[in-house]
Amino acid sequence: MTTLKRSEVNVTETWNLDDLFTTEQQFEAAIEDVKAYAVTTKKAYKGNVSNAEKAVEVISAYEKYLEKMMPITTYAFLAQSVDQTNSASQLRSAKVSQLSSSLNAKLSFIQSELLQLNENTLQEASKLAPQYAHFISKLMRQKRHQLHPEAEKALAAFGTTFGAAFELYYITKLVDLQFPNFEVDGTSYPLSFNAFEGDWEFENDLALRRAAFNAFHQQLRHYQHTMAKTYDTHIQREKTEADLRGYPSVFDYLLQSQEVDRTLYDRQIDLIMKELAPHMRRYAKLLQKVHGIERMTFADLKISLDPAYEPQVSIEEARKYVKDGLAILGDDYAQMLDRAFGERWIDFAQNSGKSNGAFCSSPFGYHPYVLISWTSRMKQVFVLAHELGHAGHFYLTNSHQNIFSARPSMYFIEAPSTMNEMLMAHHLLQSANDARFKRWVIAKMVSRTYYHQFVTHLLEGAYQRKVYEIVDAGGAVNATKLNELKRSVLEEFWGDTIEITEGAELTWMRQLHYYKGLYPYTYSAGLTIATEALQRILTEGETAVTDWLEMLKAGGSKTPIELAKMAGVDITTEEPLRNTIAYIGSLIDELESLTEALAE
Repeated sequence: MTTLKRSEVNVTETWNLDDLFTTEQQFEAAIEDVKAYAVTTKKAYKGNVSNAEKAVEVISAYEKYLEKMMPITTYAFLAQSVDQTNSASQLRSAKVSQLSSSLNAKLSFIQSELLQLNENTLQEASKLAPQYAHFISKLMRQKRHQLHPEAEKALAAFGTTFGAAFELYYITKLVDLQFPNFEVDGTSYPLSFNAFEGDWEFENDLALRRAAFNAFHQQLRHYQHTMAKTYDTHIQREKTEADLRGYPSVFDYLLQSQEVDRTLYDRQIDLIMKELAPHMRRYAKLLQKVHGIERMTFADLKISLDPAYEPQVSIEEARKYVKDGLAILGDDYAQMLDRAFGERWIDFAQNSGKSNGAFCSSPFGYHPYVLISWTSRMKQVFVLAHELGHAGHFYLTNSHQNIFSARPSMYFIEAPSTMNEMLMAHHLLQSANDARFKRWVIAKMVSRTYYHQFVTHLLEGAYQRKVYEIVDAGGAVNATKLNELKRSVLEEFWGDTIEITEGAELTWMRQLHYYKGLYPYTYSAGLTIATEALQRILTEGETAVTDWLEMLKAGGSKTPIELAKMAGVDITTEEPLRNTIAYIGSLIDELESLTEALAE
């Protein structure tokens, strides 16, 4: 098996970026247009935002600027995402990053001058233009952390530099970091980031799986000091800006945009670390028993409970699974799914240099784009449903909100995507006609949906909190410290059930989420909301579905607490999280019972 170059993949398995720009000339023309627009806007409004009417005018102008920039930044990002080794894409992305920093600096006066207006004037502007009320409200919350206009301009101008750590991480991981083949019993096997995370981690053959794990992490280790310094540079920048803006801590700075306080953040991490761990240890022991593994290690945690029941699935078959599984969301949602497949919104191809994992990019004013590297494993149907959950969310919210209120808080962002995974699982359970298939579906819920969001990403969040605590106290981190912190979190969660083998501590090197603020813990937050809302859908039917769809349309026009309330979930209490942890425990109870019955 060899990894194809991007130029060698089947075009039908790639996304269609022509929907953004059909030619490079059109892309360049859009850049010249937005540059000219920024100059005109600055000339018309700088120093002139003196009343409510002018405030509304300048916000409208800023809205148009953001809409003009959206396809430019999206095109550059998506083109590079499918092939990080492409020199032209690298240069285009760097050019757009610099353009964005330059224009943001030029227009930084907008926010500064708006915040120089008194509160009554801003409230009057909200009444004159209700569509901008949410934007103005968020702006007012930032008022006490706003710096001098010239300082804001300088910070905006350094946007490219401030984003360099993320870019360096990506280039190191997907371009410079190359994996040699590994060998087992005289046979050579190919290895790459996508191959390991898409296939080898789930390989049923113990010798192959562990050999791949060792080879993968051995190669990662060569880059640990570079990646650690890159990460430390990023978090020190965040801490510096938090201090400059007068936030009590870097946590307050990063949570401010999520519109939740430290209570919800700490609760999510603390309760899961303490109360979910015993359930997941039982699941690990069940895997160990079923597979007859003498010594359960970190490299064995992602294997299937019943690998013989892991069917191969084509892209077309996946389309049917997704359509059937999400049919409960209605005809409009189904039409969106048909468009996603039929109009090539999804990039399925596997090629060298492609970003690992999966994501959804949803540019305002355009349709969403989904990236996934298709391996034909059934579990990827859940991954696809997850990303299409993001797509469906933004397809709806972009149609009902403006660019300022379309994107919800990061705290809430994973609720729609994880809901789709739950709906898929429930659909499959309804068709389960024997104990083995039922066990396979429930195991997939635990190993894919809940393990990924409540274990993999939550443990990232727990580790990340330890890192920020050090930085917040004035410290710094290096590879040795990061390895120590990651290992300590893994050992705390898994106890003596799992041997945390050498290389497991390097897991922090695999995740780009650390460059997106306090993102990792929000996966479990979103799935908590989705789990509770699903129970409503299963018991109340259409009424609950309608509430869910209305919530999706609300986008970022409401806080996470308000959005959850629309779906019938009260996240101001511990109850939804405790209910979800108990539900996961009940799934593992059922797996144990089914496994025992099947063994008789």
